[in-house]
Amino acid sequence: MTMTDRMNLEGQQVTPTPGTSDQPTLECRGITKTYQSTDPPTHVLNGIDLQVRPGEFLVIMGASGSGKSTLLYSISGMDRPSSGTVLLEGGPLTSLSDTEMSRVRLTRMGFVFQQAYLLANLNIGDNILLPALKANPKDKAAATARVDALMERFDIAHVRTHGITQVSGGQLQRASICRALACEPAILFADEPTGALNSSMTIEVMDALSDVHAAGTTVVMVTHDPSCAARGDRVIYLRDGSLVNSRELGRWTAERAGQREDDLLAWLRHEGF
Repeated sequence: MTMTDRMNLEGQQVTPTPGTSDQPTLECRGITKTYQSTDPPTHVLNGIDLQVRPGEFLVIMGASGSGKSTLLYSISGMDRPSSGTVLLEGGPLTSLSDTEMSRVRLTRMGFVFQQAYLLANLNIGDNILLPALKANPKDKAAATARVDALMERFDIAHVRTHGITQVSGGQLQRASICRALACEPAILFADEPTGALNSSMTIEVMDALSDVHAAGTTVVMVTHDPSCAARGDRVIYLRDGSLVNSRELGRWTAERAGQREDDLLAWLRHEGF
């Protein structure tokens, strides 16, 4: 299927969204992951090829145990694949040393997990500021200004001095998104970012991620929630560690959110979700 042949859920032609660069932000070739500690060894990923376009919001879905989070960790440098190659903006990740990979994760990637993982001994603002200072300790003023702008943008500036137990779950996750963006990453990875939230907080966090995407940041998200997945530009589906299908969605709009979710759920059920 060519770039101009991709179809949306209604069978209509969709122009890939967004970005026109020929170089993917992220590309993986032949990614496998096998855990040798089990007998027999456990094969989790089976030769996955994937490209993530600049500015794209890509969603990874699949049944429990399909390898979604393993794929996310393998392509983001959180874990190393057993074989295959991962490229970030054309540069190889899989050949980097642990120290080099840590630097890339700090400066070129952002991460949001199901739990916020903020430090209890720091307030909300300092938690967000910490990675920016670690990346560039000589430019505290610029880092502070960037963090202040992020907190205003995601409506948590008023809880800047609060402890992590003094804010809501939605505010914690928005703080996590701010922390992930503090170093102006090329790509943001999110692993079940709404998995521990109620419905209203889920909408709050997904609105924040949609805002990140709309501003031009590339987003790759794992989720089991079709309503969250419907926010993406494209959904890929894993089954037993293999990428078996994908679906172009085009740009999300609030006006068509309900129908989009229904259509996506029908497609997911057809895939065995």
